[in-house]
Amino acid sequence: MARNLALAALVARGGVYYNLGGSTPAEVLAEAARTVSLPKGVDREALLKAVLERESLMPTAIGHGIAIPHPRNPIIADEAEQRVAVLFLKTPVPYNALDRKPVAALFLILSANARTHLSVLAEISHLCQRGDFLDFLAGRPSTAEFAAFVERAEDGWTAGS
Repeated sequence: MARNLALAALVARGGVYYNLGGSTPAEVLAEAARTVSLPKGVDREALLKAVLERESLMPTAIGHGIAIPHPRNPIIADEAEQRVAVLFLKTPVPYNALDRKPVAALFLILSANARTHLSVLAEISHLCQRGDFLDFLAGRPSTAEFAAFVERAEDGWTAGS
C-alpha cells in the first residue's frame, strides 16, 4: 500500500470513537453516521443510506467481534479526504457474523476509489487475523495508540518484503 494511503494515516484522519450506542446493526450504523468526522460535502444521510444498502447485500461482520461497514461505491471525491473511523460499541451487537460473535468494534471505510478501498479492506482483514492485534483492539486504544500499532505492523510488512 502506498505510504500516503496507509491504514495508520487513514485512521489518524478518521479517528477513534467510543461507546457508540445501538442494539442492532442499523442502529449502530445510524449512530456512526451521526458521530464520525466527515469531509465537507459528504451528507450524513447519504452515507447512512449507502452503508445500509451495502449491509443489505451481505453483513460486513468478519468475525472476532469486528465489522467493516462501507459504502459499496465511493462517496468521497478527493483522495486526500479518505479516512477510516474506528468505532467501539457501548454493548456488542449481534451482526450475523460467521463465527456468531457479536460485534464490538467497527472500521468504517470511506474511500475515493476501488484501489484504496480494496487495499484497506485487505490490511484490516490481515490485522484481524493476528492475536496481538485483537488483544490490542480489546483495550480500546486511542487514535494515537492505534496509529502507532498499525505503523509498526506496516513497517514490519515493508521490511519483510
